[in-house]
Amino acid sequence: MKEPILKIEHLSHRYSSSWAIRDINLQLGNSGIMGLLGSNGAGKSTTMNIMCGVLKATEGHISIDGVDMMKSPEQAKKKLGFLPQNAPLYMDFTVDEYLTYCAGLKLMNISEIKPALEAAKQRCGIAHFSSRLIRNLSGGYRQRVGIAQAIIHRPRLVVLDEPTNGLDPNQIVEVRGLIREIAQDRAVIFSSHILSEIQLLCNDITMIENGKVVFAGTMDAFNNYVEPHSVLLSLDNTPSEDAFLQIPGVTGVDVLSHNQVRLFFNDSRDITKKIIAISIHHGWELTEIGLDKSSIDEIFAQLSSRHQNIS
Repeated sequence: MKEPILKIEHLSHRYSSSWAIRDINLQLGNSGIMGLLGSNGAGKSTTMNIMCGVLKATEGHISIDGVDMMKSPEQAKKKLGFLPQNAPLYMDFTVDEYLTYCAGLKLMNISEIKPALEAAKQRCGIAHFSSRLIRNLSGGYRQRVGIAQAIIHRPRLVVLDEPTNGLDPNQIVEVRGLIREIAQDRAVIFSSHILSEIQLLCNDITMIENGKVVFAGTMDAFNNYVEPHSVLLSLDNTPSEDAFLQIPGVTGVDVLSHNQVRLFFNDSRDITKKIIAISIHHGWELTEIGLDKSSIDEIFAQLSSRHQNIS
């Protein structure tokens, strides 16, 4: 079995007297996109800054492709690329000057820099801006330059902190497509507090709230994490609200239209069977029934509310 590209064990970090993150454990395979989800201030950026060697952890261990970040930080950093939330761009550099400078910071051999530069520009769609000053690029293309610096040294792991933040809808779609392409041959961590972005891009998700991991698993498992609490009905012969409230377990009724109703319930045991049987008995002419899944926003809110501030 292959060694995970990223392994985080019992990671904790304290700022002054309070813990920003506490006992974070995480593993990541060798390709694909893992979403790192959490509200603002949840501990995502702290986790990523430690993961990328920007901060020194108070407790715990991180290895990148088997290399210990604490013991061999230079070797570990060669295996990862990082785009912080605010891309570290030098506005008075041209695209080529900036990426060449970044390649040098990553200790690439001089003979490797030019082909790596061209490959990164082509992949990020910025080759036609090679001689343009970064200050004269749009927000979307500046973000592409930021991503290019993160992949120029061909890292095994790319960490992107809020890479679509501040972009317009068209730019978001473009950057999203670029991230998918990058993830075809390496592992990507995509951090965001925007639920829809995580949902569209990622197959796996880790959610941090109040400095702790509150969920880790597939996106499908996340979407199904909370039990449904309502059911949608379509009927040709809709009865009164009182008739629905007589069904055992039904606690509320929301009439959506003359032939569509949402029923809320507190006991999911055979709820659909009960509704179907009563509908047939009373001639409600039920044409469709389906359990409501909790929205991703509801799941996020419920998971967040279960975890109090750590101290």
